Amino acid sequence: MNDVRHVLVLPDRGTAEEVAGELSDRFGVSEEPQLVRDALAGEDDAEDAQWLVVVEDPAARLDSAALDAFAAEYEGWLEAP
Repeated sequence: MNDVRHVLVLPDRGTAEEVAGELSDRFGVSEEPQLVRDALAGEDDAEDAQWLVVVEDPAARLDSAALDAFAAEYEGWLEAP
């Protein structure tokens, strides 16, 4: 069984932190999601960085469409695998 990893792309750190906190409430995610700063290519300004919320889903039980809709509520999206 392959581990599934979902990556939500969000506009800023505060939003990413909020989404990470909501994941356990909304989706029952038990493992703490990982927050990763993703500087846009060629951009040095920290304000232009997107933030990624990486969710491990070893049982492959999370619905990608639901995660994408959830990220969209925060002006983000689910990165295609």
